[in-house]
Amino acid sequence: MKLTRKQIEQIIFEADTFYGKLFDILLILFIVASIAVVMLDSIESFSIAYGSYFTVAEWVFTVLFTLEYVTRLATVEKPLKYAFSFFGIIDFLAVVPTYIGLFIPAGKYLLVVRVLRVLRIFRILKLAHYVGEADLLMKALKASRRKILVFIFTVLTLVTLLGALMYMVEGQKNGFTSIPKSIYWAVVTLTTVGYGDISPQTSLGQALASCVMILGFGIIAIPTGIVTAEISRAMGERPHAFRTCTGCGHGVHDDDARFCKICGDALPPMA
Repeated sequence: MKLTRKQIEQIIFEADTFYGKLFDILLILFIVASIAVVMLDSIESFSIAYGSYFTVAEWVFTVLFTLEYVTRLATVEKPLKYAFSFFGIIDFLAVVPTYIGLFIPAGKYLLVVRVLRVLRIFRILKLAHYVGEADLLMKALKASRRKILVFIFTVLTLVTLLGALMYMVEGQKNGFTSIPKSIYWAVVTLTTVGYGDISPQTSLGQALASCVMILGFGIIAIPTGIVTAEISRAMGERPHAFRTCTGCGHGVHDDDARFCKICGDALPPMA
């Protein structure tokens, strides 16, 4: 059966049909398998024993993904817009590392970027609400970026002061050999990580460390509150519909949208 360009485009870009869903499922299985090959090849014992097999498998996956990428460009209405869209860039990055590996051997390990292509599973399973939640979270983070930057600057100032103070209290004889190392201790303690590689020995130093630990609990809650407030504010502004634009691949649109807000192409009807 000879497929038309439009039919191939629907299979590749949409998951509404049986063949479209089957194509995306097979694609994700190949993606996961190729990532597993790269990970196993990074283990020395596996690389020594099965390195030649991994190389063959990697080239097979690369050829398949290259053909898929070229087919997408050949069937989409606006190939240039797709090439510079999110999924277009990820598709390109998924095949480039193997070719880079011909000149820079370590470059092949960049192939783990293929894991981003598993995002296509949202289209397969019709998890539009998850895409909407991700978009909502991105809006909240973007809206709160200035507050978070001010918070980070305040924390950096605080750990610098606490590190310098602990350096004066404890000194080099107790492991606080420099102000930068003391600042490292302050960061570890304030974030409640507590590696224990450096610890105060004097009573005054331990009292200061106790205050820093307690302060850390309060500081951790601040960015959470900032982002939560912005999420609540963005709830009424979130897009609801998830339809893939065949022109550029963008997937999140308003319920009543008829044209893509990125490239202007007509959107497929809602399922």
